[in-house]
Amino acid sequence: MSNLKPADYITVAMARLINDGERVFHGVASPMPAIAIQLAKKLHAKNAVYVSIAGGVDAVPTDYSSVSTADASLAEGALAPFTLADIFDLSARGALDVAFLSGAQIDGAGRLNLSAIGSFEKPKVRLPGGAGSAALLPTVKRGILWKTTHDKRALVDKLDVVTASGNTEFVVTPLAIFKKSEQDNQLKLYSLLPTAKIEDVIENTGFPIEKHQEFHEFPRVTDEEIQYLEEIDPKGVRYSEFS
Repeated sequence: MSNLKPADYITVAMARLINDGERVFHGVASPMPAIAIQLAKKLHAKNAVYVSIAGGVDAVPTDYSSVSTADASLAEGALAPFTLADIFDLSARGALDVAFLSGAQIDGAGRLNLSAIGSFEKPKVRLPGGAGSAALLPTVKRGILWKTTHDKRALVDKLDVVTASGNTEFVVTPLAIFKKSEQDNQLKLYSLLPTAKIEDVIENTGFPIEKHQEFHEFPRVTDEEIQYLEEIDPKGVRYSEFS
C-alpha cells in the first residue's frame, strides 16, 4: 500500500480506535474524524452512534465539505436532530464515549492550546479559542486528538496557554499514535505509522519519547479498509486537511 497518503493512515488509525456501541462526536473542521467514524461503522463498530456538530444522530452523509464540517450535509440521513447543547449535556452526564478534538499545540499530558501562541495578554498569534474543547475534554470518557503536522511547534513540552485539559487517551499524527500511560498520565509512543521511524518521532517531538507498554507495530491497512474509504469519501475530502 505504498500509494497511501498520511490522511489515509490517520483516518484508518482513528477509525480503529472507535469501539462498537460507543457514542462518538467530532467538531468543526474535522473531515478525517467524520470519515473515520463512517469507516468504523462499516467495519468493526456497526453499533457506534455518531453525533456531530451538524446536529444529527447517526447521519450517513453522501458528501463531505472541505470548507466546513458543520455543513448541513453532515446531518443527511440522521435518525433525529441533536443540537450542540445536547452534546455538551450528554458529555457532562458522562454519556459521551469519544470526542475527536485538535489544537494548535498538544503537550505530553494530552492538553490543548487553541487560545494563543505566546502570552495570552500579548500573543504572537491569536487563535480561535477553545469552543467546545474546554467543556468536552474534561467530561468525555475518551478524547482522541489528531494533528496534521508533527513537529516541535505542534507537539510541545509546555503549552503557551492551556485551553483544554482532561481525558485525552490517544493522539494521532502523520508519524505516530500516542497513548496516555496510566502510570504517570503522560503520552507514550503506542505505534509508528508505516511512513515513520522512531528517530523521526524523537527528532520532531517537543516532549520526551518513551514507548507505551502496549507499543506495537501498526497493522497493515487492509484492502477492505481502502475500499470503504473510497466509497465513503470518493472526492478525497480527507486530503483537504493537509492542503
